Amino acid sequence: MASIIVRGLDDGVKQQLAAQAKENGRSMEAEARDILTKAVRRPNIGVAFLAAGRATGGVDDLPIPAREDAARWVDFE
Repeated sequence: MASIIVRGLDDGVKQQLAAQAKENGRSMEAEARDILTKAVRRPNIGVAFLAAGRATGGVDDLPIPAREDAARWVDFE
């Protein structure tokens, strides 16, 4: 198994990680490992849309209508 070192970690992040690890009944190292594993395995919505488009034959020939309206300026004050 590989190891990594994280330098420059904010103290607040470390405290949150320690609290989260305690809540989950594991070490900070195990908590960080779980967080990183879940983060890299999380599906990417953009990649999912691209795969879905390709699975249906692609989107290269879809017509894109020209915009005929002008952008409006809004005064929020």
